[in-house]
Amino acid sequence: MNDTEPSTQQVIAYLRDLHDRITNALQQADGGATFRHDSWQRPEGGGGESRVLRDGTVFEQAGINFSHVMGGKLPASATAQRPELEGASFEATGVSLVIHPRNPYVPTSHANVRFFMAIKDGLPAAWWFGGGFDLTPYYPFDEDVLHWHRTSKAACDPFGPDVYAQYKDWCDRYFYLKHRHETRGAGGLFFDDLNEWGFEKSFAFMRSVGDQYVPAYLPIVEKRKDTPYGERERHFQLYRRGRYVEFNLVYDRGTLFGLQTGGRTESILMSLPPLVRWEYDYKPEPGTPEERLYRDFLRPRDWLVELETPQI
Repeated sequence: MNDTEPSTQQVIAYLRDLHDRITNALQQADGGATFRHDSWQRPEGGGGESRVLRDGTVFEQAGINFSHVMGGKLPASATAQRPELEGASFEATGVSLVIHPRNPYVPTSHANVRFFMAIKDGLPAAWWFGGGFDLTPYYPFDEDVLHWHRTSKAACDPFGPDVYAQYKDWCDRYFYLKHRHETRGAGGLFFDDLNEWGFEKSFAFMRSVGDQYVPAYLPIVEKRKDTPYGERERHFQLYRRGRYVEFNLVYDRGTLFGLQTGGRTESILMSLPPLVRWEYDYKPEPGTPEERLYRDFLRPRDWLVELETPQI
């Protein structure tokens, strides 16, 4: 196969395997609950499988989606950067996941890898890859974020010396809540519209990102899951989860794409936490770990340059 002939079936085979591997790794890490498997079909074409773990020992809720869907018209969220494709039919496949831990000292994490193909009369088929992963800590640990970004960089290094910096910066800009003037968390990687490398290299990069998620996240989970916590930490975790809800419902491309294409609502909104709280005009007390999160972790930083701590 050459780079002018993208293979949706190759991508689907990889994504199904990734779906299984991440499911098994997270279920083993939880050690208590199991994932509910829920297959579904989309009337307009295609379908998928949602897997949800609830009320686990480690994870309060973990959701992992696989989807392969088709449609007759790309929605506005997908053509904003590609106006020439307005009205094109499409095929999309991907794996997306969001993990909401029980212990406030364990960060929330999100990952997504996806492939799109769009066809419009009179134009060659357009295709592109997207994805990434990002970390949302509630309590600040430099060594956790350093490990996360070292692993992010390891996913990128085989593809060029500037790839990590480019997609790390895109992640910081993408996961930014303009109305709050803060990043959603400590960042990671984000890429979209990737096709300039040709199919083979672009596909290899997507696989590298997907394969590095578990090594990036689970060592942090293992290190923090048994940290004692009380009502104060739990309340702060629930308050900060509100930022997750705000971002996903206001800004997130995947959420908007799913809702605008008549996707399965339960699967689309599976990313939202099971419990959340808001508080009017909350400000952390000076000198607390909560205040340090706001001061040091909710802004773009060059973590690999600034932090000097041992690996996990």
